[in-house]
Amino acid sequence: MLTIGQLATYAGVTIRTVRHYHQVGLLPEPERDGSGYRSYDAAAVVRLIRIRTLAEAGVPLARVQELLDADPETFAVAVEEIDRRLRAEIRAIQQHRRRIAQLGSGDTLAVPDEVSAYLELVRGTGVPEEMIEAERDAWILVAARYPDQIPAFMADKREQLKDPRTVRFYQLIARLLRSDGSEDEALVLEMADLLVEMFEEAAANGQLEQQEEMMDDSAFVQLLDSMASGHPMVTHLRELLAERGWAGWTRVERA
Repeated sequence: MLTIGQLATYAGVTIRTVRHYHQVGLLPEPERDGSGYRSYDAAAVVRLIRIRTLAEAGVPLARVQELLDADPETFAVAVEEIDRRLRAEIRAIQQHRRRIAQLGSGDTLAVPDEVSAYLELVRGTGVPEEMIEAERDAWILVAARYPDQIPAFMADKREQLKDPRTVRFYQLIARLLRSDGSEDEALVLEMADLLVEMFEEAAANGQLEQQEEMMDDSAFVQLLDSMASGHPMVTHLRELLAERGWAGWTRVERA
């Protein structure tokens, strides 16, 4: 007859594991003998080895009892089911690993690949990382709220980036963020003029009418607007746009 330590050694587990199996009911706990000790026989070693083998194979402890007592047919069906679950978990882990491998920078965290690619294009205009991070955070919200719209949004943004006026606008932001303050007013005025010119053109082409169709949640639009509203440059720029007859930020319209 074996002590709990010998049982654990012969079965290749720890004493703590044996006690845990006792607690969950997988391994019957023998009565104490006259000396107050518990002793185990060969059947306990065999059962413990079978439990350990199933657990190491990935069988949840909640299912181990079922398999220990199953007939061959039931055992085969249960093993097949567990195998399917394990394959699904492996696929999920592999997908997570692929996603982690793609996280070369913060730009790729929580945004679709299309947005990451667009941010790289914006970065190529010379915009400071401060601006990139702000735009990335806005797109994180948009991608969560309108995941199916992201390809269309990005197609539109890439098309806008082909316009020299858009590139100029980003370059003006870069200069403003690096400015010592002496040319701030001139930069913001030029930015306002550029935006009004592009707004007028978009209105003439019917593009502004598509805004509400693509982003129809007014509360969400206000949330996006709030992300930029705290910056003094944005506040002043919106004042200049209002003077020129335009309102809004995320979704613009004639005032």
